[in-house]
Amino acid sequence: MAKTITVLGATGNVGGKLAARLLEKGAHVRVVARDAGRLAGLAAKGAEVLAGDAGDAAFLGKAFRGADAAFALLPPKYDAVDARAEQGATGEAQAKAIRESGIPFVVFLSSIGAHLPERTGPILGLHDQEARLRALSGVAVRALRPTYFMENHLFGIGLVKAQGIYGSPIRTDVAMPQIATADIAERAAERLLGPVPAGFVTEELLGPSDLTMPEAARALGASVGRPDLPYVVFPYEAAVQAMLSQGMSPSVAEAMVEMNRGFNDGWIVSERPRDARATTPTTIEEFARTVFAPAFGA
Repeated sequence: MAKTITVLGATGNVGGKLAARLLEKGAHVRVVARDAGRLAGLAAKGAEVLAGDAGDAAFLGKAFRGADAAFALLPPKYDAVDARAEQGATGEAQAKAIRESGIPFVVFLSSIGAHLPERTGPILGLHDQEARLRALSGVAVRALRPTYFMENHLFGIGLVKAQGIYGSPIRTDVAMPQIATADIAERAAERLLGPVPAGFVTEELLGPSDLTMPEAARALGASVGRPDLPYVVFPYEAAVQAMLSQGMSPSVAEAMVEMNRGFNDGWIVSERPRDARATTPTTIEEFARTVFAPAFGA
């Protein structure tokens, strides 16, 4: 019998790809998002669409009830007045819904560095949520901890087009793992459809290798005919102002900069060293060719 799986954040980079993959594998998929209209493509493939708030415990209880498993995450709210409080309220609601719905298994989208108790910006909210999920009884939880998303590079397309440079607050000498969200979705699908683990388990996802931002910039630039695309390190203060101009709240912008500082300082790292299980296949070159270049052209 096909499993019934509830997927939160189905309009996002990971959730959307995950829902499509689960449908391909024959699962009955309930997709959840605020805007049902944005789920029309998944509905056409056979998904059951539920429109509601990922921070509404009563709604989520209905979405989880009767399902064999669920994919959960804390969706970003870039205009949150208090980023930490927003994550906390959503996390509390989700934990309550999981506990009261009786769902037996949850795969939670966490992050590299979620084992750390401070100085991680938005990752700190995931640290808190892992603690909530770890405290639940009668439910198995697998917390996936992916590293820096390659899709983050898409936010730089406007800068590349306007100024012919790419940049961020990450220093040029910092080599860090980066991962394509398609690989996260594939691993989440494997876990949701596979054996249910006992208790609470964490799993790092670290992409194919570590690379610096200048190396990433060269791969991205090469995919759009700019093989010498220069990478520029932005001061933290300038990064905050840029994020504010894009509509982020001061709380969210400061949290993002704290996360960047954590990468620069070597503080935000994987809890466990890379091994075969943590290594995923999509290289920055493949991502640049199949995702960045088409987005750049559009």
